[in-house]
Amino acid sequence: MSSMRGLVQFIADLRNARARELEEKRINKELANIRQKFKGEKLDGYQKKKYVCKLLYIYIQGYNVDFGHLEAVNLISAQKYSEKQIGYLAVTLFLHEQHDLLHLVVNSIRKDLLDHNEINNCLALHAVANVGGREMGEALSFDVHRLLISPTSKAFVKKKAALTMLRLYRKYPGIMQQEWAERIIALMDDPDMGVVLSVTSLILALVQDNPDQYKGSYVKAAQRLRKIVVDNDVSPDYLYYKVPCPWVQVKFLKLLQFYPQSEDSHVRDIIRESLQAILSIPTDVPKNVQQNNAQNAILFEAINLLIHIETEHSLMIQISSKLGKFIQSRETNVRYLGLDAMTHFAARSETLDPIKRHQNVIIGSLRDRDISVRRKGLDLLYSMCDTTNAQPIVNELLKYLQSADFSLREEMVLKIAILTEKYATDAQWYIDISLRLLAMAGDHVSDEVWQRVIQIVTNNEELQAYAAQNMLQYIKTENCHDSLVKIGGYVLGEFGHLIADNKGCSPIEQLMALQAKMISSPDTTRALLLSTFVKFVNLFPEIKPQLLQMFRFYSYSPDSELQQRACEYLTLATLPTDDLLRTVCDEMPPFSERASILLQRLHKKSVGTSERRTWLVGGKDANAEKEVLQAQQTGLKRSFTTIVNGGRSAAANGTPQPNGQSTPSTNGASKDLEGLDLLSSDEVKAPNLATAAHLSPDWELGFNNLYFRDEGVLFEDSQIQVGLRQEYRGHMGVVKIYFTNKAAFSVGSFTTTLDNTSPSTLKIDTKNLPDSNVGAQSQTQQTVVCTALGPFAEGPTIRISYLAGALQGYTLRLPVLVHRYMDPSELSAEDFFKRWRQIGGGAMEAQSTFGLKDPTMSMDDGVTKSIVTDFRWKVLDNVDPNASNIVGCAVFQMEKGKMGCLMRLEPNKTQKMYRLTVRATQDTIPGILVKAMQEKLSGKSW
Repeated sequence: MSSMRGLVQFIADLRNARARELEEKRINKELANIRQKFKGEKLDGYQKKKYVCKLLYIYIQGYNVDFGHLEAVNLISAQKYSEKQIGYLAVTLFLHEQHDLLHLVVNSIRKDLLDHNEINNCLALHAVANVGGREMGEALSFDVHRLLISPTSKAFVKKKAALTMLRLYRKYPGIMQQEWAERIIALMDDPDMGVVLSVTSLILALVQDNPDQYKGSYVKAAQRLRKIVVDNDVSPDYLYYKVPCPWVQVKFLKLLQFYPQSEDSHVRDIIRESLQAILSIPTDVPKNVQQNNAQNAILFEAINLLIHIETEHSLMIQISSKLGKFIQSRETNVRYLGLDAMTHFAARSETLDPIKRHQNVIIGSLRDRDISVRRKGLDLLYSMCDTTNAQPIVNELLKYLQSADFSLREEMVLKIAILTEKYATDAQWYIDISLRLLAMAGDHVSDEVWQRVIQIVTNNEELQAYAAQNMLQYIKTENCHDSLVKIGGYVLGEFGHLIADNKGCSPIEQLMALQAKMISSPDTTRALLLSTFVKFVNLFPEIKPQLLQMFRFYSYSPDSELQQRACEYLTLATLPTDDLLRTVCDEMPPFSERASILLQRLHKKSVGTSERRTWLVGGKDANAEKEVLQAQQTGLKRSFTTIVNGGRSAAANGTPQPNGQSTPSTNGASKDLEGLDLLSSDEVKAPNLATAAHLSPDWELGFNNLYFRDEGVLFEDSQIQVGLRQEYRGHMGVVKIYFTNKAAFSVGSFTTTLDNTSPSTLKIDTKNLPDSNVGAQSQTQQTVVCTALGPFAEGPTIRISYLAGALQGYTLRLPVLVHRYMDPSELSAEDFFKRWRQIGGGAMEAQSTFGLKDPTMSMDDGVTKSIVTDFRWKVLDNVDPNASNIVGCAVFQMEKGKMGCLMRLEPNKTQKMYRLTVRATQDTIPGILVKAMQEKLSGKSW
């Protein structure tokens, strides 16, 4: 810029302008000059750059620049870096994703993305990230992905490519291809922590929409977190005030919260070890602000993960004491984070006892000097409330309501109303608190609150007389709020006759109390009171003249609604007979059983949140029901304890109308709750490359080789050898898998993923994971424990992937087979046939008649017996009357018992056929054994 003297002078002139008019005059003069230069002269690259810089400066100052865009676009193709840089800067400022010139830029950007110059790559990535929308994303996403995964890309290019991909995905998720998932996850093993940070940011966004597709990132995050926290495997460049990679740690801890706890014991141990290391860091040692903030960020995210896991009880006790200290901290941020974590704790924990110990401190947070802390304290009190502490908490909230911030009052009223309804064990307490709340809150009461009180009273007979009595007392006071008048009008119209004989509650006194409020009430309330009065005509004929006078008075009202009601009610009340009046003014039926409208309104704020790990404020019950909401898009079930059980159901959601009729609420639970469903039913799920559907070519060669053998080579090619050793005792089996890198170079991001095809009958647990980096001519291993829970048809598969320039991947089936859990068993001839008859046929028997795959093969008795023995049958001699038949007995070992199995094989050498019959004490295993033995005996899988 210093070399462009004209630009420097132009900027100086603008700064020296004494008035706005002089500045505009100078800019208009310059714009006219630039326009003339662009139109009339052939400019070189330097001049184009200079004039575009002036346009940029004018644009940044807030003036409209409607020309020069094409010249800026042409600068992108310049050979000099300075000109190209200005061109890209102008494009990112002047153009937007719907701009007409954008299609002219795409080819130039692609050329720079394909360039071998990293600086040009970065300029192009910046432009794509800042401008790119759907069109640019679809055109250039493959090139951005290529830069991200290329082994020749420098670390700073990969970082920018990952963040560019994240920006494109947020604008248009469709640009991400399913087949990219495995390769992107592999980048979490990159040696550069900056790349890991950027890629993890991308994966955090992808995981929320595609959890199955990116579930491999869970183990990667757990392994890499352990290396940072426990092994301290971090470059000194990434120590931030002695804290290793705090941003990466926080992102890993967040990522782990998007998945349920791993079933793999080794992965659970890794996470537990990392959490223990984080929690053991002393927090009371004086340090500078930056170090304190970094450690607190990691600590609170670790606490959130621990709460999410739920099963680490020893660590949960540890964090409850830590949180107690945090909510009493002098620092506002720490108090806020402590209350937030404790709210999360209440939302997930089975018991609230650890939180109740700090109840007085939490109540004190309602009077904190910071409003965000006060708001979080309110959330925590709401979440930690149960039947044991509901009354003191509600009373404290009512006390605080009088002095609370106006921005908090409506939410407080809503939460007090929910708690009162949910934990009321005494009918009178519910009415007293509800009416007191309405009287105190005034204008901060939403319509849902007073409508809900009416629903509860209508649906519970034991509340009706008490509610009517108390409502009349409130209406007689001078400063009775409009919401109380509405409730009073409805309740007295329905149940005023229940208290008509009480002192001070006669029909005329009820009428005078309501009539006194008509003058100052809004038109909607007057309309409701007119409906009350027409019900009084039916209930109290003795005050009919006064009521008719009211109807005549309002029949001349300027408000059309009031006038129409008054005229209709007057006509109805003056009919010759009262039959129609009694029909119209019959008692309201109970409201229909639906979700609480208050809970729907409260939980509306969690709808559409950016993170799916968001929990509902409201304790364990609310979050348990949240999953039902996500699946069914229905409202939360409410629990109104003794009051509901004692009378008619109070879980209604009908809304009382001013005209006295009931109409089901149209608040739209499904609309309020849209966005909470995790996966729609028609969502296309990503392919799981670890399943049997994606087995690699030639996988059967090693599998068949190890069908009966305990050790050998499962798979081998020019780069990798997969060896296997296995041992089985009873229902347990241990499989050790050895991965040998045969190449002359090391491979990175070595990853294995097991897929259990029979989770209900075969339990798979990993005891260790292979190293992520395998050196040249080196070996790493993995141990898998397989426990038989029952007969299973197919063993697990394993997905092996690694980076050797490009991503290499193999899916193999492990030779974990049902016969390996069988032990030979000796039986006499008499016992064999006795048990054979006891088992019988039907479902307990499987039978097959089959021939040899190759008719030219011979039926050798030795081979046949060898195969039967390899299937772990004890061949019983001199049992079958036919000496050529083979009879066997075995016991299948399961975790919770044993299963007897009997076998009879009848060879027919003349026709080269076998007849195989298997009987067992369970109906699944005979078919599995017959199918497996048929394949081997017929020679299908030799």
